[in-house]
Amino acid sequence: MITYNKKSYCNLVPCMEKDKFQKMLGQHIANLRKEKGISQIELGHLVEMETQNVNRLENGRTNPTAFTLHKICEALEIPLIKIFEFE
Repeated sequence: MITYNKKSYCNLVPCMEKDKFQKMLGQHIANLRKEKGISQIELGHLVEMETQNVNRLENGRTNPTAFTLHKICEALEIPLIKIFEFE
């Protein structure tokens, strides 16, 4: 079993604040959605989310579950790893 404390782990892997990560992830999802020419309403329908929740996610005001990310990737026809490919 591997254990780590937050301080030493952050020295090995760049860590960022939760809010910053959520905002960056949301913006990346918005960009991927726009590249596919899909509106927030359409994405919401495809992933069974209310448009307000899609908007919150894209603005970094909510933390999506792994299942939600999976559904978004299916809707956008992208591999799950691509959703995390942002800087």
